[in-house]
Amino acid sequence: MESQVYETPEDIIHGSGTRLFDHVAECLGDFMEKQNIKDKKLPVGFTFSFPCAQSKLDEAVLLTWTKRFKTSGVEGMDVVKLLNKAIKKRGDYDADIMAVVNDTVGTMMTCGFDDQRCEVGIIIGTGTNACYMEELRHIDLVEGDEGRMCINTEWGAFGDDGSLEDIRTEFDREIDRGSLNPGKQLFEKMVSGMYMGELVRLILVKMAKEGLLFEGRITPELLTKGKFETKHVSAIEKSKEGLSKAKDILTRLGVEPAHEDCVAVQHVCTIVSFRSANLVAATLGGILTRLKDNKGVPRLRTTVGIDGSLYKMHPQYARRLHKTVRRLVPESDVRFLLSESGSGKGAAMVTAVAYRLADQTRQIAETLAEFCLSKDQLLEIKKRMRTEIERGLGKKTHETATVKMLPTFVRSTPDGSENGDFLALDLGGTNFRVLLVKIRSGKRRTVEMHNKIYAIPIEVMQGTGEELFDHIVYCISDFLDYMGMKNARLPLGFTFSFPCRQTSLDAGILVNWTKGFKATDCEGEDVVELLREGIKRKEEFDLDVVAVVNDTVGTMMTCAYEEPSCEIGLIAGTGSNACYMEEMRNIETVEGDQGRMYEKMCSGMYLGEIVRNILIDLTKRGFLFRGQISETLKTRGIFETKFLSQIESDRLALLQVRAILQQLGLDSTCDDSIIVKEVCGTVSRRAAQICGAGMAAVVDKIRENRGLDHLDITVGVDGTLYKLHPQIMHQTVKELAPKCDVNFLLSEDGSGKGAALITAVGCRQREQEQQH
Repeated sequence: MESQVYETPEDIIHGSGTRLFDHVAECLGDFMEKQNIKDKKLPVGFTFSFPCAQSKLDEAVLLTWTKRFKTSGVEGMDVVKLLNKAIKKRGDYDADIMAVVNDTVGTMMTCGFDDQRCEVGIIIGTGTNACYMEELRHIDLVEGDEGRMCINTEWGAFGDDGSLEDIRTEFDREIDRGSLNPGKQLFEKMVSGMYMGELVRLILVKMAKEGLLFEGRITPELLTKGKFETKHVSAIEKSKEGLSKAKDILTRLGVEPAHEDCVAVQHVCTIVSFRSANLVAATLGGILTRLKDNKGVPRLRTTVGIDGSLYKMHPQYARRLHKTVRRLVPESDVRFLLSESGSGKGAAMVTAVAYRLADQTRQIAETLAEFCLSKDQLLEIKKRMRTEIERGLGKKTHETATVKMLPTFVRSTPDGSENGDFLALDLGGTNFRVLLVKIRSGKRRTVEMHNKIYAIPIEVMQGTGEELFDHIVYCISDFLDYMGMKNARLPLGFTFSFPCRQTSLDAGILVNWTKGFKATDCEGEDVVELLREGIKRKEEFDLDVVAVVNDTVGTMMTCAYEEPSCEIGLIAGTGSNACYMEEMRNIETVEGDQGRMYEKMCSGMYLGEIVRNILIDLTKRGFLFRGQISETLKTRGIFETKFLSQIESDRLALLQVRAILQQLGLDSTCDDSIIVKEVCGTVSRRAAQICGAGMAAVVDKIRENRGLDHLDITVGVDGTLYKLHPQIMHQTVKELAPKCDVNFLLSEDGSGKGAALITAVGCRQREQEQQH
């Protein structure tokens, strides 16, 4: 280990911050030149031994100067930025400041290299302070609950709130009044080496004034602040040569001491130093008791890394400190380990870890960079989407088109004339709802809703189709009883959130079951007919099933009722689907060219599966889960998209992220949770951009359909992906479709209210057709 000590002149200590950091940068440059490493960009650890607030390893905002420093323009500033600025200004070398550490942390890390039990660092010198390893679950200022983090106690300010007033002396108060920061760092002024010599001088002056010393003689030297130094206290306190040292030092102060004076002064030095050692031992005892409680052990075994001139040069002080600590924390075995190389070695070790983590962060960022899409890429996606929309609408190209453009036979959005009572059935999972929706037209349009939620037992989900639809009909019957409407023949809208091919508004053929449903004899059948047959078997009531509804259509209809310009529906959640009103003349797959119809663009986004594959890649490279790929993580589909949305929610603390990962059998650390959260965010942000590009293709097509230079349109939208990233979606559409002013309106209950509105519109259409 190579090192060099540089002096910081007094005028710089009390000068400007710019001069101080220019001086530090100059010293660093000089050292690098002497070591012949000025051409290399090396990682730098910056030991900055003043009270700082840190939000990360390479950022430290100075709270207050101590140790006689009063450099202007630094308090409240990030010292790493200030040093970086000074280095950049020189321009003759480059340095990468990876970590800023306090000298106590450096000491703990240095000693921890030799003794792995070391979990406390303490400096007893010009200033005194301590740090220790605290359980992360107890640190509210930092997210996470696993593992430990080093906490710098900054105990110099202990007592600033008045809690030590009963033990402060008149001499402590006099020292405080004459200091650069009166009323602050009161504990430090009682214990640190910076003030010890001055405390003794003030006591000697008072004793001399009262005729108790030097036959009452007081010299100008004795009255001069700083003339009696802390090193003098250490020298005088030594048992053998202490009295002769006292005679030499006091003679230099011009007081011509007698033997009795030297004995008395030695006694004063011992008392002042004794008090410092006892106070430091008491505060250190508080930290050791905390460690013992955290571990829940009957006896604490630990090591304290220690450094500082007061401790090193003062063997009696060190012995006193050890003895008092053991007396105050008897249920402990404490080893005191002197730091061999100050805080430099420890700072280098912290920097080495930071350098490794920074390299890991860079590699993770490179992996995730592939998911960040440029404007050109998004424009290309929009262009391809537009091509596939055209192919999906074409009779000849429909079969081979990736975007199938499935007709829904909804030919109109609500116009405000809808009126009546409608039933809605919302089936899409293990629970389903039956709703009564009362729609009233006129000047004061209203929608009143009543609903009841029913469970579908697993044996029904996986039984026969007849059992499933009998159960659904039984629940409808119960709801009609509950509402007292068994005799009314109500129109019904059936929200059926499974893949369907529609042949008319009231016919939907189930392509395949999803979400754990396996009821037999349903796939390839018209679910509306299955429902009608179930109602006939019950023979208790009759219903008019008017429409089978997809959730995107429900979303569009709900928002269109509030905002007539809404002609697009978008679900951006677990899956991503959109719908819009297309001109009939452009839909070659359906006969007729009058009016407009809704189309559905099916593009399931397997976000969870994408995340799972990224997590496997990062784990293989040792960045996650300690490099261990669990069987769970290997399981396709285990990382559901809903987990991604939950993890990415800004309100979700890392503790909850870990809980979700543990549900999946992934034993994660706090750092793992941070990385997983970043992966989820990157993947879903890309999804939001792709969704926005698809939406841009749709709105531009509608604008061109109508031959407009500018289109104002509203998109009814729902889903967690949109809710997590609304701004990204808005911005993407704005950038990619500049001739369209697109307003996004969040849907309220598209699957219930929307289904009823589609049913109402369907009834209106049917009446119009009958009149013609």
